[in-house]
Amino acid sequence: MRFSIFHNLGAPGRLGEYADVMAEAREFAVTADRAGFWSTWYTEHHFGHEAIEITPNPVLMGADIAARTTDIRIGQAASIATFWHPLRLAEDIAMLDQLSGGRVEVGLGRGLYGREALNLNALADPRDQEQNRALYAETVEVLRKAWSGEFFSHQGRFYEFPAPGVKWNHPLSPATPEYTEAGVITKMRVTPFPLQRPHPPLWQVIDSPRSIRAAAADGVQGLFWLPPVSALKERFELYRDTASQAAGREYALGEGIGLVRDVYVADTMEQARAEFEEALMTTYRWIMHWRGLGNLMEAGEELTDAHELSFDFLQRRNLLVGTPEYVSEKIAELRDEVGCEHLLLWTTHPGLPHRNAMRSLELFAEKVMPQFTTGGGHG
Repeated sequence: MRFSIFHNLGAPGRLGEYADVMAEAREFAVTADRAGFWSTWYTEHHFGHEAIEITPNPVLMGADIAARTTDIRIGQAASIATFWHPLRLAEDIAMLDQLSGGRVEVGLGRGLYGREALNLNALADPRDQEQNRALYAETVEVLRKAWSGEFFSHQGRFYEFPAPGVKWNHPLSPATPEYTEAGVITKMRVTPFPLQRPHPPLWQVIDSPRSIRAAAADGVQGLFWLPPVSALKERFELYRDTASQAAGREYALGEGIGLVRDVYVADTMEQARAEFEEALMTTYRWIMHWRGLGNLMEAGEELTDAHELSFDFLQRRNLLVGTPEYVSEKIAELRDEVGCEHLLLWTTHPGLPHRNAMRSLELFAEKVMPQFTTGGGHG
């Protein structure tokens, strides 16, 4: 198995200490790199005055971490593609791949919060899901063209590249037929292109059957978070079957999928809960306000008014919180039941003291990870 870090920076009450929060994130990533974790992933959220989600640019965050680490791969979970100009995102990720020595994993998402979308790109309004999906699909199409290293053009519903009617005449750059016609630019090339060819691996945050099918059919790897094992199995099987048909080969269950789990390791079960519960529940109360509890149902279970969000409710369904022995047993269940081959640890929930997050990371690396890896985690 591969083990990675999912890092959604949150620090309620500490916005004025942002530099300190960044220093803690760096220490966490450097420690994970030295411990042999495969990758570290950063989120994108905007206008978070509550300081529950405070990383507006995972690409820039990744550049900082890449400069301080050696082997760990750098991912976005996710860059919200619908918020970005596609050419700017293509350039920035290509730059990060070059700067990191080819360590980038490209994670993309469509966006959930209206206050973010409507103030960054009104076309991404999540209230219009069909338009949001179409914008996302076209953005990914442009990214792939831009990363090709070739001259390209694009005409779509939302974007046209290059802009029509731009004339070109420069003695150091002759107007050759590969990108001009009659002195007018008709194709363009984005520089630099990524170090990894044809481009860094693509991932998408997915959950619904429609999104799972679309990603698997397009050769995009999937990132999941919430569902319990029984419900995950249905999703993993759908991804496997769709990817197998699209690729013309048999995918193994769990292949091409990364699973985020809330993880906290301590010496006793009681200590783990006492130290982690408040920060964990801050995240869940924040996100479930919009998502609801539907994604936390077991396979075949119906959501009712009797379901209430609590630590006990979550612990039975999707948490890896407890002693090294308990966490190891839950990971083995994920491996055996759904073929989980890539686990992303989410420990740094908003408000968790840094020393506690670091201790959990160290316990996981020392007492849990060696049971599931051979030859180190970076392969």
